[in-house]
Amino acid sequence: MASSEMQITALDIRCCRAPGALAPDALRKGDGDDGLEFLVYTLHCADGASASMFGFAGRSARGAGHMAAASLRPFLIGRNALDREAIWQDWRVADRWWHHLPFYLYGPLDTCLWLVGAQAAGQPLWRYIGGARREVPVYASSLVLPDAQAYADEARAVQDAGLRGYKIHPPGQSLGEDIEIHEAVRDAVGPEFPLMSDPVACYTLEEAVRLGRVLERLDYLWLEEPLPDEHFGALKELARVLDIPVVGTEVLTRHPYSVAECIADRVVDAVRADVSWSGGVTGALKTARLAEAFHVNCELHTTIFHPLEMANLHLAGAMSNCSFFEVLWPLDRFDFGLAGGLPIHQGMARLGDAPGLGAALDWEFIDRCTIEEL
Repeated sequence: MASSEMQITALDIRCCRAPGALAPDALRKGDGDDGLEFLVYTLHCADGASASMFGFAGRSARGAGHMAAASLRPFLIGRNALDREAIWQDWRVADRWWHHLPFYLYGPLDTCLWLVGAQAAGQPLWRYIGGARREVPVYASSLVLPDAQAYADEARAVQDAGLRGYKIHPPGQSLGEDIEIHEAVRDAVGPEFPLMSDPVACYTLEEAVRLGRVLERLDYLWLEEPLPDEHFGALKELARVLDIPVVGTEVLTRHPYSVAECIADRVVDAVRADVSWSGGVTGALKTARLAEAFHVNCELHTTIFHPLEMANLHLAGAMSNCSFFEVLWPLDRFDFGLAGGLPIHQGMARLGDAPGLGAALDWEFIDRCTIEEL
């Protein structure tokens, strides 16, 4: 194929809002029904090829979309879509000098570049990256729920649905209440069902140690982000004194460089990345490979939106150091954007052989949600 045929000719960005899908603060508060805003990127090439992907937008799709259009479109037009690495490196320099975009705006664009390449090669994305496995076990992550009984009931529902694990996002208002929640969930699902904890950086070091000791007794798989990701010294001490693995780095910007010290100096026992917040497939893959070189797991972080989750699943299929595929629960609250839903059956997410993403976006839904086209 001639290089000119893969020249990028346009980048369309839709600003979207899904009314009633999920409040922006629902993960933290567990209530509200104000809707969820997102972007949809569509990359076009001279030969007619195109690829589309959802993007995180924080609280404002219009605000995020205008920043992305102003910075990414002129940077990208005229480049060869197959030059993903050169584009990724050049953007890192350009962003540092002037743009300083939020860390979630480049990832969907990079994912589109990978999808264009995979489609041109006639390969599913996971094999185009370099296939490692076709199936990945799935665990569910909670929102923030009202009390210990609500967490216990939900954990049993996840177990009954056939998923392979459950992760708690506790309220973080009282260490005693959080410990009660973790104990209630273990009692509800029995001793063998995999459980994890993600307090979202709400504790002091001393509180994190206390919770970690409880989780060790309850045989939880890992303790994730009990302290802010940038608190390297405290995290390193926590990982030193606890036997349960301490996991972090999901909100550090500029992967893999920001994560390198965490891996090499064992600030945490396992790291986090995803195609949305870590610089796309390119950035997340760099972090995963770096972690692998140090015999460290890179546990992929949920991207919230199911089209991005599908891209995350393809990345998981090209990795050997990721234990699970994470989805937010209840699954149906987030089941929009893909025409056929995520390919989850009996607790396993299964990748197919169709080129590219292997799943169509739900354009009727996207049209209904579009509030501005850029």
